[in-house]
Amino acid sequence: MAGGGNFVHRVLSYVVNELVVNGLANNPSFQRFAVRTSKRIEDISVKAVRTKQEIAEQLKDMTKNMESFKQ
Repeated sequence: MAGGGNFVHRVLSYVVNELVVNGLANNPSFQRFAVRTSKRIEDISVKAVRTKQEIAEQLKDMTKNMESFKQ
């Protein structure tokens, strides 16, 4: 009996998943949300890379300054 319940659960889960996915995929509000979210994540990623490069440059400059200070 447990095997049959598992099958029904999987079928029901599949049907609900398909309805939700198709409903969201065809919803203009959700599409706008997805596009805005994607753009924000892309902007944050670009900013993170830029900040990482700036910090690496500052660290390199600090290292040079410390080496010249030692001498």
